[in-house]
Amino acid sequence: MKGKKIFFVFALLVLSVFSLVGCSKKSASGEGSNTVIMGLDDTFAPMGFRDENGELVGFDIDLAKEVFARNGYEVKFQPIDWSMKESELNLGNIDLIWNGYSITEERKENVAFTDPYLENKQIIITLAGSSINSKADLKGRKVAVQNGSSTLDAIYKEPALVESFYGGEPVLFDTNHEAFMDLEACRVDAVVSDEVLARYYIQQKNPEDYKTLEEDFGSEEYGIGLRKEDKDLLELINNTLNEMRKDGTFDAIYEKWFGDKDK
Repeated sequence: MKGKKIFFVFALLVLSVFSLVGCSKKSASGEGSNTVIMGLDDTFAPMGFRDENGELVGFDIDLAKEVFARNGYEVKFQPIDWSMKESELNLGNIDLIWNGYSITEERKENVAFTDPYLENKQIIITLAGSSINSKADLKGRKVAVQNGSSTLDAIYKEPALVESFYGGEPVLFDTNHEAFMDLEACRVDAVVSDEVLARYYIQQKNPEDYKTLEEDFGSEEYGIGLRKEDKDLLELINNTLNEMRKDGTFDAIYEKWFGDKDK
């Protein structure tokens, strides 16, 4: 009888430990915490990236800081493997995906999105002297794309075109920055990328060295991704972003990174 009691107590202890572990995965910061952890690709300029001093800066960084400061939250920025972003969120390692995160039907199956806050499209960039002037000209060429990105999803909506690429598939990179470096070194022939990133990147270099094709791989909208059960946090973010639009704060942050909207 004594042995059975000891076993029973031990079993209860084991179950308690597993219960605590399970709870810890619901939130990156812990239940009741006033800190939220935001996952991002820290090379995605101008949305979230590191400046010359190694500090995280960008449009999404400034928006997030303002949203959470208004609500008494501290936000911590956590660089992640972008191809694993949904897993990081749903495992509880981060609380938000906020970094030029495109809203897609596939992602909606695993993530709750806020209202869209910025428009974007997937554009094709080559070097200025390239003979590539249309999608058809990508046949037999090395086309670079960031792995795990909405860009990758967008180009695969045209499977016959992808099959015509050199090797029958795009050349995948962990970051857009690496893709552009290979373009500049002539190791790839074109890059397909988010317009907001590509135009910012080109502007920081010499714009005359690049060419953007008139054809693209479609438009999209950016949203902020949360776990589906985090409905209160989603509502808080939506309401605060709406307040910021009304009082002009959103436009001020936009103009800091993208210039005047009306120009």
